[in-house]
Amino acid sequence: MSKYVLTSMKLRRFVHCTVSCMAFWIVFCTLVCTLRPFCSAKLLADQPARFVPFNKVRLSDRIWQPRIELLVSNTLPHAFKNTEVAQRRLRQCAEWLESNGTTVKPEPHRFNTSDLYKVMEGAALMIQSQPNAEIETMMDGIIDVIDRAQAEDGYLYVPHITGSIRENEMGPRPYSYLIHSHELYNVGHLYEAAVAYAQATGKTKLLDVAEKNACHVQKVIFEGDPAYNDGKPVMQAPGHQEIELGLVKLYNYTGKKLYLEMAKHFLDIRGVTFSPSGRGVSAPTYAQQHLPVARQSTATGHAVRATYQYAAMAEVDSLLGTADYSRALDNIWHDIVDKKMHITGGLGAVHGIEGFGPEYVLPNKDTYLETCAAVGNVFFNMRMFLKYRDAKYVDVAEISLLNNCLAGMGADGMSFFYPNPLEAVDGHAPRSGWFGTACCPSNLARLIPQVSGYMYATDQAGVFCNLYGTSETTIDVNGQPVQIRQTTDYPWSGEIALDIDPKRKVNFALRLRVPTWAGGQLVPGELYSYANPSPPWSVQVNGQTIAAKIEQGFAVIDRQWQAGDNVTLHLPMPVRINRCIDRVEADRDRVCFSRGPIVLCAEGIDNEGAVQRFFVPEIERLDARVENRQRDSQRFGDWPSILIHAQEVDIDQEVRDATVNLIPYFAWSNRDRGSMQVWFPTKQSLAQPDLMSPENLKFAGVAASHTFDQDTTAAIRMRNSPKNSADRSIPRWTSWPQLGKQQWVEIAFDRATEIRAVGVYFYDDHGGVQVPGSWRLEKLDGKQWQPVEIYNTDQYSTLPDNYNTVHPAAPLRTDKIRIVMTPQHDQTTVGILSVEIE
Repeated sequence: MSKYVLTSMKLRRFVHCTVSCMAFWIVFCTLVCTLRPFCSAKLLADQPARFVPFNKVRLSDRIWQPRIELLVSNTLPHAFKNTEVAQRRLRQCAEWLESNGTTVKPEPHRFNTSDLYKVMEGAALMIQSQPNAEIETMMDGIIDVIDRAQAEDGYLYVPHITGSIRENEMGPRPYSYLIHSHELYNVGHLYEAAVAYAQATGKTKLLDVAEKNACHVQKVIFEGDPAYNDGKPVMQAPGHQEIELGLVKLYNYTGKKLYLEMAKHFLDIRGVTFSPSGRGVSAPTYAQQHLPVARQSTATGHAVRATYQYAAMAEVDSLLGTADYSRALDNIWHDIVDKKMHITGGLGAVHGIEGFGPEYVLPNKDTYLETCAAVGNVFFNMRMFLKYRDAKYVDVAEISLLNNCLAGMGADGMSFFYPNPLEAVDGHAPRSGWFGTACCPSNLARLIPQVSGYMYATDQAGVFCNLYGTSETTIDVNGQPVQIRQTTDYPWSGEIALDIDPKRKVNFALRLRVPTWAGGQLVPGELYSYANPSPPWSVQVNGQTIAAKIEQGFAVIDRQWQAGDNVTLHLPMPVRINRCIDRVEADRDRVCFSRGPIVLCAEGIDNEGAVQRFFVPEIERLDARVENRQRDSQRFGDWPSILIHAQEVDIDQEVRDATVNLIPYFAWSNRDRGSMQVWFPTKQSLAQPDLMSPENLKFAGVAASHTFDQDTTAAIRMRNSPKNSADRSIPRWTSWPQLGKQQWVEIAFDRATEIRAVGVYFYDDHGGVQVPGSWRLEKLDGKQWQPVEIYNTDQYSTLPDNYNTVHPAAPLRTDKIRIVMTPQHDQTTVGILSVEIE
């Protein structure tokens, strides 16, 4: 056992830690209250706004309820299966502790337990709204293992507990490399899962683990523990923000102020007690450690880390009734929506750092937009709503939810996007069943069940109706239960009917969000605006049109309500033409189409070829038709089909009229790997007719160390979509029968090419050809092949039925790469069905 863990286990007991923690925080909080500036006044009112809990809202809409059902039937079983490695590592850690270090150590890994915790949170949220004995039993078994894997003093991090570490990833000892170790990130997700499971079942075993760890963290990071860091307080914020949100969840559930103050302390020491001085992922801006958080003014660095931090800042301010972070949050929010957000609500355009780039650099095909960053955008803006009660924040969250977030998960619930481009050519990288860094699938698994919990909110003045969808809830208003039934086909229709049914007559203000998209632009900010005029919206109470006053984006109806009252909100939904400001070069002389909150795109499968051949002149006279065309509801969903008049250019530069079939952006890449486009040129010169008939071969050439005479290296060049790793319906390359021998495949390009990502889909016949035991990517350095250093959160995974994707850590420009594979053992060989290179 690691000597640090052994020592700490002998020195602590949970009860003693709790007492000492509280004693410290009495002193700390006294100092904070004494030093806090007088300008930190409470915002709006004494009582903060609160969301109506998701399990108190019953959904029956056509967007979220089907996905919740898909989550139960497909996503969660798939996710639990793909987190079995994390479960095994925890089990081995538990056995190692119980055997005093005589059993097999798990392999080192920094953060795959966090993916398991996120999946567990999603499962707990599902159990709370839809009890499931099978999932609950599975969860109980995993929780038992986690409890056994925790050190006696509360420490919970498999690599350092077992001493199975890589120092350049985890540091030589606990908490010595917080910039990249993910120690605190992992337990932050554990806290959120623990609260969700306690809420769902009333069982507190995982919550006990979480609280024990939180007490340990407070002791080691803020007080000093003789068993860690030579007894000195570590006093360093983590490289990946998350524990702050987890601590707030613990506070909201337990009511223990310690956790809220810990979250604030983590925020307040960021960029103060430690700031790295490296480059790339070790740059001070990468994890927002360049300035104290209250002095930050622009969105910078890794987009997921940033949005988690901003969400925590907004929520801590709201719960404490302070304005400590208000100036920073307002500046950052405007920096995002005015300069750095894609029209789909996606954030983080820059590859490599998965983060924010320069102002107005918003590429379409060559963008990143990690799914988790869109989830973080939702978290940030929904907490900004709680802080300010302004509908504009819900507007941003809704665009991100319905476009970027939904696009991150395929129609089958078991395939996912990590990046989310706004343009793709034929043969683009497909959705993946899982990832070596699987934060995006697991984040969606926990986000989707929470959406109903964003629909309604309350404060002392009344009720907010934030999101629209057929649903029902009962809310306590001024001591009276008020039932609200919402009926709508939103987002396909803008007709929203609400039945208000209080038990007795009661006065309160009903606030209906009037979305930004119903006015002059799709989403708040300075980036995007409509090119065509907006028809007016209206609201009726009991059939009578009223002139509702608008307050911070809400139509306010303040009256005495009684049983049988009804309200109807009419939001017209014509097809809208979106323009981007000229400073965004990628969208110059281009337009994007939307309807309601839904961003539209065109796919090649609906338009007889590559969609880059279309252009849309004379947008002021756009002819758009909305047809109620049915789709395959089992796989693809059904929604109105949008047809627009355009023109197309062929290979001979001949121009003719055309009709473009548009679908929701979130639905793309569910049927094939054809072309896709969101922003359409308005000039013929920007249309690309050469994409109409691309060649079937992706690479200039492929060579291999050995090829079985019934297989072919050409399989790697072909634009094929494997069904699974055992797919025999398409060509393949294998090294059969060279058992146990290392093999290589060289891929040549027709010119020097910048390589962003390489994904390998291995062949596995469950016999002599199996996924490799390991593999690596190499580049040609002069005449020597050298390993390619990959992004610090990547790993060379060998998952079947998936593209195993890695990203070079540094810019890689080359005309040839090599994939080197080592078989699992001396009785197997290796094979490949497809390689995708971005």
